[in-house]
Amino acid sequence: MATVDVKISNFEGPLDLLLHLIDKNKYSIFDIPIVEITAQYLAYLDDLSEEDYDRMSDFLLMAAQLISIKAKMLLPKEEEEVEEEGDPRDELVQRLLQYKMYKYASYELKDMEMDAEGAYFKPSTIPAEVKNYKEEVDPAELVGDLTLVRLKEIFEQIMKREIDRIDPVRSRFGTITREEIKLEDRMIEVRDEIRGLKSINFRTLLGRRKGKMNLIVTFLAILELMKTGVLTIRQEGIFDEIIIDSLE
Repeated sequence: MATVDVKISNFEGPLDLLLHLIDKNKYSIFDIPIVEITAQYLAYLDDLSEEDYDRMSDFLLMAAQLISIKAKMLLPKEEEEVEEEGDPRDELVQRLLQYKMYKYASYELKDMEMDAEGAYFKPSTIPAEVKNYKEEVDPAELVGDLTLVRLKEIFEQIMKREIDRIDPVRSRFGTITREEIKLEDRMIEVRDEIRGLKSINFRTLLGRRKGKMNLIVTFLAILELMKTGVLTIRQEGIFDEIIIDSLE
């Protein structure tokens, strides 16, 4: 009777061979019959071909572990010892589950790779002048019936009031420089403040900031937020105060 060589090269490793035996015999991976599975595993090793000898070490190590688990399960033990040590197969079961998860994930990735081979992407042909075009924004349109002149007037009034607060005597002692105020950070602050109130007086919002740099950055932040459509401004009458409304 002719014999058929079983090549370990057909398996990625000892865990792959064990999964094959478990699936072949329809065993539960959570309740592996260690005696039967060890016998079948060793039978595979007995039928190795010469091509597999250079890959034997990992498979022999697993064989030793299976025999060790088998011995632990066959040796008689007291109930207390069984509860303390647990099931000798637990570590092997966890390794098999992890390996199976990665194995099936590799199949999914392989399928995605094969699907991607049939996809072709057309390179961008948009002309540079079209791609780089940015629509110009007219600041006058952002404020509707108002004009930037009125905003500028209020800003200059508050700036003048801030300058008038400077003590002419103490100012000669030198200045203490503060940390640079970033426009992006101030825009976030203004957005949070307006969002919570829904609307606020333009003069009040500027007046909450102290220092020339604070006022300038806040004014620029308001203009940027108007440009991006985060807030809008209104004025009920010609001489009424300007109100900032949140659009978020």
